[in-house]
Formats: sequence, structure tokens, C-alpha cells
Amino acid sequence: MNLAEWLELQESVHARSIDLGLERVAAVARVLGLASPSHRIVTVAGTNGKGSTVTYLEGLFGAAGYRTGSFTSPHLLRYNERVRVAGAQATDAELIGAFERIERSRGGTTLTFFEYNTLAALLLFADAHVDVAVLEVGLGGRLDATNVIDADVGVLCSIGFDHRDWLGDTLDAIGAEKAGILRTGRPAVLGTAQMPDSVFAAIERLGARPVVAARDFDWSVEADRWTYHGLRATFEGLPPPALAGAIQFRNAATALAAYEVLPGSRPLEREWICEALRSARLPGRFQIVQRPGKRGGEVEWILDVSHNEPAAQVLCENLRARPVAGKTLAVASILRDKDVEAVGRAVAGVIDEWIVCGVPGARGSTAAELAARLAAAVQAPRLAGSVTEGCELARDRAQPGDRVVVFGSFAAVSAALEWLGYTR
Repeated sequence: MNLAEWLELQESVHARSIDLGLERVAAVARVLGLASPSHRIVTVAGTNGKGSTVTYLEGLFGAAGYRTGSFTSPHLLRYNERVRVAGAQATDAELIGAFERIERSRGGTTLTFFEYNTLAALLLFADAHVDVAVLEVGLGGRLDATNVIDADVGVLCSIGFDHRDWLGDTLDAIGAEKAGILRTGRPAVLGTAQMPDSVFAAIERLGARPVVAARDFDWSVEADRWTYHGLRATFEGLPPPALAGAIQFRNAATALAAYEVLPGSRPLEREWICEALRSARLPGRFQIVQRPGKRGGEVEWILDVSHNEPAAQVLCENLRARPVAGKTLAVASILRDKDVEAVGRAVAGVIDEWIVCGVPGARGSTAAELAARLAAAVQAPRLAGSVTEGCELARDRAQPGDRVVVFGSFAAVSAALEWLGYTR
């Protein structure tokens, strides 16, 4: 089978697309010999900021001379984006080889799509003899497949409302689930001190070692340079992160702190930090693309995978901090199981025209249904059957000096990137 056929098969093996729990994936991991890796593990959880933090860590460890594996999800353009070794995406052949080994080992145990993905990443990291693996949690933490491996450092970037059906209706409940990646006696890096009480309770109960932003490490921004106040040293006059948005200073500082507290890591050097900051690339995170407008001139396109209220609030802040001469048009496509109303409210103040797009699949809805849920925040939106149709409509309406913001889900940004002809 080719890679596409393997992925199609994995969608059908288990009865549920999401089935949180470690028993099944742990049983297969033991058969594969993955339960106790020889390399170090940094596991990154949180409502938002995970992907950026993993990207900075990957660049930092690489600049410091470590052979690094990184695992992220979901992907935007190619499944292979999810698994990287030394910065290179896994090949189709490598992934297929890992899937074949998983199939031979799982027996009658069924696995979800994400569990296959996680096990394949862990196999490829072992095969490549990485020095350190950086794992991004898929959903929650405590029962996520990535938690089958004990983290040497656990990172919690932020806690906000998302995935309430799975994680709970309160920040305390969500925090407790995400804190499940932490381990006794090991560092617990918090990207903000504004964590629910359940996170600090979990740290105390486990006897983990808290490393808290604005207390144990900090940062300050001065014009186009910034300073990282670390656990062992202070680094002044650093270049800004290549990823756009003020929130990236916090994500970068959190990654630097996680590097510092990883047992056995080499002392930070300024050159490594600068290289990691400048080389960071992460499509779909306030990504700015210039394209010719249909009415002449250039139109700025901003693509952002803000799919929950906290992320939408950050998107709003980033848009306010980047003034535009003309209007801001939104191409919005939000999954049905998200807090659509809250996302709409969070960005309504910076959007002049709305194009609401239908979403295919079991978690999708029609454009009309989505517009009805946005009605309290969005006035007179235009409707499009798909993101591609929405992008075409935005291109036709945009004047020189306008900008188009595509947001709401990974699938929306993926479709827009393909329509724009972007290749990573």
C-alpha cells in the first residue's frame, strides 16, 4: 500500500476517531520496545502555543548540535510534516515501514489514527538514534497517546477553553487533564503563571519541579530587540522570533526555559538562540502572504489556525498591532464542535467584511448554519460553499490596500494555502 492507502486504512481500524486512553497504545508500544526510550523527551501541552514552542525547541536543540526528533499535529499540507528528524520530514517509505511494524505488533488491539501516528513517530525517532525528541500533545495530556512515554520535561504553554466535550467545562478540569504529562521530580515548565489551581495542585501532588514564567524565567521587549532572563544567564539584544505576533516572545522564552532545565543539556549560547529564532518556520500561525489583487496592486493574506476563543483573541491583538490602509476581509471556516460564537466575538472588532464558508465532514456544517451561530457578532456575512470558494470571493472583492484573513481551523488554512499556491 502507498501512504495514502495506509492513512485511509487507519481511519477505519478503530470504531471511534478519538478514544482517549493509554491501555491500547501502551500495550502496542511495549511490544515494539518503545516504553523506555534511550533518548530524552520533552512533551509540550497546552491550549495554544504548542506548535510554536515545539518549533523553537526543535531549532534550539538542532543549533546546539543535538540530533532532534519532533512530532506535531495536525498537518497542513502533507502528513509527513508531523514527523521530523534533524529538521527533515519523514519520507513516505519511512512512515510506511513504521506502519507495517505496528501492524505486525498490534495483534487484535485496535488503534486510532492519532495513535498510529504517535507510535510511528516514536519508532522513527528510535531508528534515527535521536538525542532528544520533542512531542506535541494532540488532545489534553493525561490520556493522550504521547503520554505513553515519560517526559523528562513537561511544558504547559497555556490553559484555555477548548475540547470541552473531552476535557471538561471548567479551566480547573482542563488544567488537570493537561497537567497529566508531568512526572514526579521532573521539571514542569509553565509558559504563564496564570494557570488554574489544578495545575499547581498536580505539581505539588507529584513533587514535580515548577519552572514558572515571570518568576523563574522572564523576557522583556525593547523596540526590535528583546531580552531573555533565564535560569542560568541573561541574553540581551536578541532578534525577534521569525514567527509573527507578540505572543511569540512568550513561546520562545518558554522553549528556552525548557531547554535550560532538560537534564544534561549544554549551557545556552547566544548563537544557538539567534539561529533558532531566525530559522523558525510554522505555516498557518499568523502567516503573511502577499499576492497580486484582482483589481491591481497587492493584497495581504494572513492565515491563522485560530480555532478556539483564546487563539482568536490573540489573532485580534495581532491584527490590531498590524494596521492596514484598507479593509479587513475574513474568510472564516469553523468546525461545528467549536465555540463558534466565542470565536466570532473575539475577532469581530477588527473585521470589516465576513465570508463564512461551509465545512465538510462529520464535524462540519453549511455556511448558512455557521452564519446563524455567528449572528450575534457578524452582520450580513457572505456565504461560500467551501474555503476555496470563499478565497475566490475575497480575491474578487479585495481592493489594493485591503487584507484577507483566513482562520477557523487547520483545514481552512490548509485549503487556503493550497489555493494560494503555497508549498512548504
